[in-house]
Amino acid sequence: MTENKIKEILDAGEGFTIEYKECFNGLNDSVFETVASFSNRYGGYIILGISENDDGKGIVHGVTRSAAPSIKNNFINMLNNPDKITPSLFLNLEDIEIDGKLVLWVYIPVSSQVELCNKKIYDRNGDADQDITSSTDLVANLYNRKSSTYYERKIFPYVTTEHLHMDLLPRVRQMAITKNPDHPWKDMDDMTLLRTSGLYEENFLTGEKGFNLAAILLLGKDEVIQSVCPGYRTDAIYRKENTDRYDDRLIVETNLIDSYDLLMDFIAKHTDDKFFLINNVNTSIRDLIAREIVSNILVHREYASAFPAKLIIEPDRICTENWNRALHPGRLDPETFTPYPKNPVLAKFFVNIGRAETLGSGVRNLYKYTKIYCDGEPDLEEGDVFKTFVPLASSAQKYTLTDRQHDILERIRNNPNVQLDDLADEFGLSRRTVMRDIQEIKKQVTLNYDKKTHIWSIGS
Repeated sequence: MTENKIKEILDAGEGFTIEYKECFNGLNDSVFETVASFSNRYGGYIILGISENDDGKGIVHGVTRSAAPSIKNNFINMLNNPDKITPSLFLNLEDIEIDGKLVLWVYIPVSSQVELCNKKIYDRNGDADQDITSSTDLVANLYNRKSSTYYERKIFPYVTTEHLHMDLLPRVRQMAITKNPDHPWKDMDDMTLLRTSGLYEENFLTGEKGFNLAAILLLGKDEVIQSVCPGYRTDAIYRKENTDRYDDRLIVETNLIDSYDLLMDFIAKHTDDKFFLINNVNTSIRDLIAREIVSNILVHREYASAFPAKLIIEPDRICTENWNRALHPGRLDPETFTPYPKNPVLAKFFVNIGRAETLGSGVRNLYKYTKIYCDGEPDLEEGDVFKTFVPLASSAQKYTLTDRQHDILERIRNNPNVQLDDLADEFGLSRRTVMRDIQEIKKQVTLNYDKKTHIWSIGS
């Protein structure tokens, strides 16, 4: 979030996705009512330390600096208090300086489940938080809207605990306690944990109840996962030299808890580790980068599609592909992008056990740690297929061209009119392999092809 973005929000005035709160010295109940209503509608920004003028625009007063730490802590605690917010949310207030004053803000993503505040259901109506608890029609519409948006919430009424690896629960409970010694899962029985995590639910529109797809993906036995989600697979490939083949391969088709470990181990096996001091702790930057890559490909993919996810490791980069429900197609800018949860139940579970950050933090961390690792910058492209490109070497460290790639470059240099099919025939390669070699050449040489004139040009 930038200062200019905050000022745009203040100029826009309150509405479906913007809410100002004064909260100079502390939080009030209306903050959490807005959290619930934003979660139940379109999502939105809550800005603290702001009042509204007669024109409806925001006026910056700022929160009391000495009160800011307790405001932040109270916000986190209340979102994890089932008597206040149900199901729990994992969000943090961020701070920013505006005209010399401290302002706190948070982006509330759309939740895949109906959020309750003080056991009441709120929906956003213009610039107001509307209590719709007693309106049967409005509540039914809300549940219908939620269930039709997120495939992870599809209920499988005949799946029982016998179809799940319930023996994984002591492990995930301990992971949550390791992250937070006072985590509420500590004293919950297994079914309560599954219910409060949104893995066992009831659809009040249809009357269906049971475990949903998120529960099966996280804890299901392999044959159950393949039955309910036949396209589920992550294909991990390591290519050292030949871009048309692979030197190592791992096909992952098990539950997400174990899949995470398998993919983390695969990255560790084929990449160099680098340690840096972070907060006075010697930390593996490679593992931090891998954590963001793996959690993203497992948690934020669209499971309604049979498109298999791919994780490809090459000498100078890691690439991933997964099917996606794109809202803002194009390259993601970490400073201006608006995070949107693809699978909020899965994401929340991963945050609980310390395998993912709160929404939006993962992208910023990926940029931060890649810069430390190799002085590079990742490239994230959102479309029907979400693509991630994370460099492992700086431009000065990148691998040299192979003999074949040198020959292809020389052929283009000597004859700018040569076409891909000509190169494929001449070198005895497939057209696809020639295209891959050209992509490798472009990493080190300015090589462009004009589609109108069908002529190559080579820069210095």
